[in-house]
Amino acid sequence: MIRVLIVDDSALMRALLTRKLEAEPDITVIAVAANAAEARTLIKSHDPDVVTLDIEMPGMDGLAFLEKIMTLRPTPVIIVSGSTHEGAAATARALQLGAVGCYAKASANRSLADDDSGELADLVREAASVRLAARPQSSRPATAPAIKRPAVRSQAAPFALSPEVIVIGASTGGVEALNSLLAGFPEDCPPTLIVQHINACFAPAIVQSLDRAARPRVRLAESDHPLQAGEVLLAPGDDKHLMVAPAGSRGYRAVMRAGDKVSGHRPSVDQLFASAARTLGDKALGILLTGMGEDGARGLAAMARSGAHTIAQDEASCVVFGMPRAAIALGGAREVLALDAIAARIFAPTKVIS
Repeated sequence: MIRVLIVDDSALMRALLTRKLEAEPDITVIAVAANAAEARTLIKSHDPDVVTLDIEMPGMDGLAFLEKIMTLRPTPVIIVSGSTHEGAAATARALQLGAVGCYAKASANRSLADDDSGELADLVREAASVRLAARPQSSRPATAPAIKRPAVRSQAAPFALSPEVIVIGASTGGVEALNSLLAGFPEDCPPTLIVQHINACFAPAIVQSLDRAARPRVRLAESDHPLQAGEVLLAPGDDKHLMVAPAGSRGYRAVMRAGDKVSGHRPSVDQLFASAARTLGDKALGILLTGMGEDGARGLAAMARSGAHTIAQDEASCVVFGMPRAAIALGGAREVLALDAIAARIFAPTKVIS
C-alpha cells in the first residue's frame, strides 16, 4: 500500500482528496493535516510515502514548508494547487524546488465528482516510485530482485557537437532538471524544442519560470512557428503533439498536431524525437531527462539510427531513471551524462577528433 499524507487548509478539499485516493486499491490515506505545523508532526510520526501539499495555507505557506521537507526529510511531494495565475506560478516554483508532480484543484473537484481517469492516483504512484528508487541498496528488502543495468558504450574522447536543432524530453522531476540544464545554455543556442509531461494549466507559468532562469528566450510552442537560434519552445500540453518539420527549402518550424496518445502521452517525447530523426537526421541532438515510464526511448533510438547525437541523463542525477534507462536499453543513448555535465558537453569547446 502507498501511504499518503494530505496537507490542505480546506476541510472540503481534504475530504475530496481522501475519498478519491481511498477508492484506489493500492493507496491509503494515513493522515490529514490543515497546516504545516500539523503536517511536520505527522511526517515525523507516520513517515508517509507521499505527501500532497496545498500551497496557500495559514502560517507557513506550502512553498516554505516544501523547502523544509526537501532539506530536512526528503519525501516525494505532489503539489495540489489552484489553476489561477498565482496558483500556477507558485506550482512552477514548487516543481523547481523539488516537488515531483502537480495536480490542479479544479481537476481534483471534477475528478471526484465525475470519476475521471485517475490522474491524481497515477501521480501518487509515480511519486511513490521516486522514493523507492532513491533508497540506498542496503535498505531494499532481501527478496527484491537486483536491477540489471544496461551496458553503456563509452567514448575515448569527446568530439565537437554542432547541432542545428536540439530536442529534449522529460517527465517526473523534469521541471527542476530543465531549470538546471537551460541555465547552461548560451543566449544564441540552437533552436530547442521540449516536451515535458505536465498539466496544461501549469505550462505558461513553467515557461515564465524557466525564462527567468535561462539566457535564451523560453516560450510556449505554437504551430508553424519558425525555429530560431536563441529560442527554446516548450510544448503547451494542450492535447497536441509537438514536432519539428521543414520550413520551405531551408530552415525548420515547430508544428502542433492532433493525434492519439503515443507511449501513453500527448504531447509525446517519442513523437518529437521521431520527427527530429525524420526531418534532421544527423543535424539534430536529442536529450532524454528524468522521467517515469518509457516515453522517448524509442524516439531517441530512432534519432541515434538517423545519425543524430543522443544523450541520456544518468541514474545518479535522475529523480526517476525510467525513461533514460529504457533508452539506454534500446541502444538509443550515445552518451550517458550527469545532469550538470550535459550543457557543458554540448557547448564547451572540445577537441575535434579527425
